[in-house]
Amino acid sequence: MTDRRGVVAKRAEDLVPGVPYVRGWARARRGAGTLADQLVLLGLDSDFPGLAADVNVSGDGLVQLGTVRPEAAELLARLITAGLQAELYGAETEKPASPSVERPRPERPQTPTGDGSSMLL
Repeated sequence: MTDRRGVVAKRAEDLVPGVPYVRGWARARRGAGTLADQLVLLGLDSDFPGLAADVNVSGDGLVQLGTVRPEAAELLARLITAGLQAELYGAETEKPASPSVERPRPERPQTPTGDGSSMLL
C-alpha cells in the first residue's frame, strides 16, 4: 500500500529493470545534502545522524531523517514553523525576519551529597 507519492512504498532492495532508481536516488541525495547543509549551519547536524538518501521500489527518491530524539524533532518542527512565519510576514512587510528559536540544553544529572543537598555533575 502506498500513498499518492509512493512515500510509504517499500525500499528498493531487489532492483527491477527499467525503473529509474539512480535518478530517484540522485534527487534524494540532492535534497538530503541541502538539508544537511542547513543543519550544519544551525549546529544541528549531530541531532540527525541518520540523514540519508534512499529510493523506493518505484524509483522515487526518499530522504530519511533516521531516528532522532524527540527534542530534535520538536526543534525541527519549530524551525519549519518559524521559517513559514518569516516567509509570510516578510512578504507582507518586506523586512527580513529572523526566527527566534532556542535549542534546548540537555539536563545535567545531579547527585546527592549526603547532606540533603545535591551537586551538578
